[in-house]
Formats: sequence, structure tokens, C-alpha cells
Amino acid sequence: MSTAMDPPREVSYLQSSCGTGDSVASLDDVAVDFIANESSEESAGEREEEIGANTELTNKLTDILTEQPTHTETVSAQRPDSLSLAVAEPERWTSRGDGEVNLRMGESGFAAEPPVTVDQMFKTAVERFGSYTALGWKEGEQMKTMNYQEYYQACRTAAKSFLKLGLERYHGVGILGFNSAEWFISDIAAIMAGGFAVGIYTTNSPEACQYLAENCKANIIVVENHKQLQKILQVQDKLPHMKAIIQYKDALKEKRPNLYTWAEFMELGRDESNTQLDDIIATQKPNQCCTLIYTSGTTGQPKGVMLSHDNLTWTAFAVGRHVQLTEATKSQEIVVSYLPLSHIAAQMVDIWVTMKVGGATYFAQPDALKGSLVNTMREVRPTAFMGVPRVWEKMQEKMKSVGAKSSTVRRKVAVWAKGVGLKTNLSKMNQNGAMARTPVNYRLAKKLVFRKVRTALGLDRCTKCYTGAAPITKDTLEFFLSLDIPVYELYGMSESTGPHTISLPNAFRLTSVGKLIPGCETKIHSPDQEGNGEICFWGRHVFMGYLNQADKTEDALDAEGWLRSGDLGKHDDNGFLFVTGRIKELIITAGGENIPPVPIEDAVKEAVSLVSNAMLIGDKRKFLAMLLTIKCQVNGDTGAPEDELTPEAVELCRKLGSNATRVSEIAGGRDRVIHAAIQEGINRVNENATSNAQRIQKWIILDQDFSITGGELGEGRGGLEKTVCMLV
Repeated sequence: MSTAMDPPREVSYLQSSCGTGDSVASLDDVAVDFIANESSEESAGEREEEIGANTELTNKLTDILTEQPTHTETVSAQRPDSLSLAVAEPERWTSRGDGEVNLRMGESGFAAEPPVTVDQMFKTAVERFGSYTALGWKEGEQMKTMNYQEYYQACRTAAKSFLKLGLERYHGVGILGFNSAEWFISDIAAIMAGGFAVGIYTTNSPEACQYLAENCKANIIVVENHKQLQKILQVQDKLPHMKAIIQYKDALKEKRPNLYTWAEFMELGRDESNTQLDDIIATQKPNQCCTLIYTSGTTGQPKGVMLSHDNLTWTAFAVGRHVQLTEATKSQEIVVSYLPLSHIAAQMVDIWVTMKVGGATYFAQPDALKGSLVNTMREVRPTAFMGVPRVWEKMQEKMKSVGAKSSTVRRKVAVWAKGVGLKTNLSKMNQNGAMARTPVNYRLAKKLVFRKVRTALGLDRCTKCYTGAAPITKDTLEFFLSLDIPVYELYGMSESTGPHTISLPNAFRLTSVGKLIPGCETKIHSPDQEGNGEICFWGRHVFMGYLNQADKTEDALDAEGWLRSGDLGKHDDNGFLFVTGRIKELIITAGGENIPPVPIEDAVKEAVSLVSNAMLIGDKRKFLAMLLTIKCQVNGDTGAPEDELTPEAVELCRKLGSNATRVSEIAGGRDRVIHAAIQEGINRVNENATSNAQRIQKWIILDQDFSITGGELGEGRGGLEKTVCMLV
């Protein structure tokens, strides 16, 4: 194991971020947004069941709604031609942890790639990239690294330790903690040993941890530190399958039976025979489950999305090839791991795609989203960067704030450069990246502004930046495009092993989620006159089923194997996919008009920069109303929204003539200046409404933002629609 970072090699892949030399963003509250918003959750569920029922919301809703307005072998399954509503064939899916499925193999191209297990893909990576850096992390001021050969051996040792502790076939290994080498090793080792790798949200309550551990019959839980350990200890008596707990950071504060430090855990398997492990690996098949991704439970308890070896290895192959990642033997790709690994998006980027091309993953600090991420980025200088929308929004807010304080000359230069950048990049986009000549003023702007922005953020080596997991506004996309930073959208679900469509430098459109990954198929089911219908997926990335939930699996997959996304969307004439809403989000007013709420909500957030979340209400009602929340600080430990406004929100208030610093000073119309500004923004949105029925007639600001911990988002959500029905 090396103790210094390998010298950087030539790289390509992700494009940079933005700002002036001193305009670095502090990303302190994006984790909860990511956890709550990943676009892979439920494919069904009532639109207005997305906010938890509580006394405060009940009172608010009463106010605004009662007033009148002012199996055994890996078999090829060819793509079907039509969507069927019949009962699904068992061989196409399974809800059994020990089940097998038919792979959706194709006759040629990406879909015909030979299926392999995780161990087989890892072995190939070791053979080809054994001496290349695989993982890197900071210990104090020293950067330590692990190459692919060391990485693989560490995973095998951990797998033998799991077996010695009693890990049973098709039982879970829960992993609860921030991104680290130990997290990766535990994940892969669990798969090698024949168990299921199960990421657990770090913001989960003890009860939520208990549910996941019980659902996957976890034999072992790996925790980061004492804080996470306490969650498991509180519920361990209710976990009959659990045999051991491993803590991978910090010293144990007390010794307990079957509780191990990471060093103790690794010693258990170091001298064990390889026979048992090799026998288990030899029996693994690409069409068997190896990983569980739990949805956030928008309409009930989380569901365990069963992903097979082939789901992971084929998707890693297809994505890496499609976005033209460079293999390490030519130029090593570098990524920074900081997004929650309980999600498939982070796992696919940080673990699997990177492994497939021999890339290096460097771990950010646990306080990355509170401001330290940029330090890691500057030091590592990644070639690829994935940011959820809230990350990009925070960068945008910070840069605007810093830019407003710059000198007059610097502001004028920045405005000029951004104008040049937006015009040039829109031209590139419309010409699919094939401009004949690059304008002179663009080259000058790049030298004066754009390069400095990227260097300041540590993204000077990136060739692509991606966003996904939730919708991103056109305003944010244009902001970065003006800084010569195209942010490429991708789209998918946990149930599709992450991405289904991806935007590329030579194929992207603003607000489009891109085009299909080769080897996959999209069907727009029952399109209307404008081409909008349910987006359905086909391909080897489609999941096996929900663990122990055959009924839910049948709801998600039709008889032919098409995955129902629950999203509404359409293609343009050039094959770009646009997501236009959610099926169950459609509001049907008392007058019978169908109204998609997402575009209206997005328009309000764009018109009123203070707003963090907007929730349109009006199903079966005579008029539309909206719940609004204000941008506030978020507790980094619990994910709970706090009363203090974000610095950017405070600055916006000052510009409007308000001295507010807390949500409580604004909520409920307490601040007349802010109230008038929001009404003005909503008036602008209403002016663009396609009909009177789509106008927002009433609105109110809530006392706190939506969150998982507050019960409005995530598992255990109550039903707003049901609450409305009871009230009116």
C-alpha cells in the first residue's frame, strides 16, 4: 500500500465547475436532498401522498383549502414488441433472494456482451490494472493509496472474515457509514462471500436501520463510528439473524461480545484457507442477486431492489463504453466519492464503472457537504464529477453571492464572458459539438475567466460534469453553460441499476435527460396527442425484483419484462428524452382538467429564488394551492431543517429590503416584504399558465422545510391527499 498519491496521468471524462478564483461553494446541506429525491423510488403512489400528515400541515391545509380563492440457467430473453398487462412470467423476475432470472440478452452490440460475475470483472481489472491506484484517502495530512492487486486481496480477506463470523448465503451485510475504502471492501467482500451488500442511509433512525436489517436477514452490520454503532445496539435484540458488528473508524469506546474493530475483523480471515471462499465464488452466476438497494419508501416501507451480478457488471461496461471513458493503461480516470453509497448512482460511478476502466476513486472527508469537498477536489483534480442538482444549485448560489461582492471591473468581465460562453455553447449544442470554428472572443473568455473558474474548483482536468437523481432547473443549467461548463443530465432508477439515458458532449439538449445507453430500449406507453406517456425501460440493467415482495414486483414489471418508471415523458424528433412529470402526480381538478404539477412547481422555484420546495395541491378541488418552503440551513448530522436561513437566502432578503435571518420570521406571511415578492413571482408564473385552471390561487409558506426526519419525505410518509380529503 502506497502512502503518497500517484503522480497524475493524462485524463479525460468530466467537465468542470464554475466561479472565480475565490468563489468556491460550500456544499453543506445536499445529502438529504439526494436521499429524498433520487428518481428511482416508487413507480406508483398518490401524488399528494408525498407530504406527511401532521398537525401543523393539517392546520395549514385547512386554511388554504377551505377559503375561496382570490431460473436455473442464464437464458436469453429477446425484447418484446408490445407492452402487456398480463401477469409476469416467473422466469423474467423473482422476489426470492436465492432466485435466478433470465437475462435480457441481445444478438449483437452492447446487449450481446458475455455476462460475468462481480468477481470475474474484478479479477479482469486486477489482471489489466493491478499496479494502478484503485483507492485513495487522507489520513491526517498524508494521502494513502491502495492499488488494484491490494484492493482485491483485501476484499478476499474480508470475505473470509465474513464467512468465519457466520455470514450465510443470500443473507445481508449492512453497511452504515460515510464513504471509505472499508465501505467498498465490505460491499465487495459481502458479494464474494455469497451474501448481499446492503447500504444503509447514514441518516436512518435506529428503527429504520432495524427494518432494513430485518428485511435482508442481515448476519453482519458494518458501522463507521460510535454514533452509528449506537443505532444498531439500540435494536440488536430485535435482529435475530445478526451475528456480529464491525466498526471501521475510531477506537471502540467499550468492548462487547461480537463487536470488532476493523483491524480485528480483517485478522479473522487473514490466515483462513481459500477453499471455502473459492467454492462459493465458483457457484455464483451472473443472473443471481448480489446487491440490495433500498428505496426511500415514498408510499410505505422501503423496498429492497434486487440487483444481479449482471446488472452491475453489464451496466458498468455499457456506461463506460458509451461515455467513452479511458482505460487506465492509456490515461487513468479519477473520481471523488462523496455522495451517499446507499444509492445506486453513487455506487455505479464510484465503485463499478471506475473499476471496469481501472480508474482511481478518492474519498472525500465526512464533512464534504459542509465545505471540505472543494479541498479534496483541488488536491485530487478528478477527471469525472457527478453532482446531484442541489450540489450544482449550491455552487450557483455561492458564486452569485461572491460575484456580487467583486469589483466593478471584475463583474463586467464576468458578465461579458458568461454572455460569450452561453452563446458559444448553445451553438455547439445545436450543432452536436461540431462547430467549424471557435470564436476568438470565446477563446479570450476561456483564458481570462473559464480556466480560472475550473482551477479554483479542482475541476480543471474534467471533460464532463453530470447531474442526476432529481430534476434540475433550466436556470442552473444555463448558468453553468455560460461558464463553459456543460452539465450533462442522466436519468434512471434504482430498478434500472442507475442510468438508462445519458447526455453526451456531442448529444445533449437543455432539460433533456439524453439518449439511450446502447443495448437498452425505451417505450413511451399509451402516449397522448403530444407524445407524453409512461416511460418504460428494457435491458440488462433492469432489476430482478423486490426482495420478498412479489406483488410490488408485478406492479413494477409487466409480463414481457418492461420496467414501468412511473414517469411521464416524450421524445423529440432527434430522439432526446424529456421527463415531463409523474403519472400519479397528475392533478385532476374538480372541473376535470388534468394538470402536471412539476412544471408549475419548477416555474415557481425559478421565479422566486428564496423557495427551496414547492408543492402544488388541488386534486379533486376547485382551485390550485401551493405549499412553499424557504431555503434554510440543514443539520449535517440529522438532516433536519433548521430555522436559520442560508447565507444566500439572507442576502436575497436584504436585496428585497427585508432583515429576516430565520424562516420563522417569514413563514405564514409574517414578513410583508417577502410575502409581496413571492406573490409577484407567482403572478409571473400565473401569467404564463395555459389555462385559468392552472393558475395558483392560494399559497402559504410553511414553518420548516420538507425532510425525511420531519416525516414529510422518505420512509413512513403520510398521505397529504388523504388529509385533504378528510379536511374538505
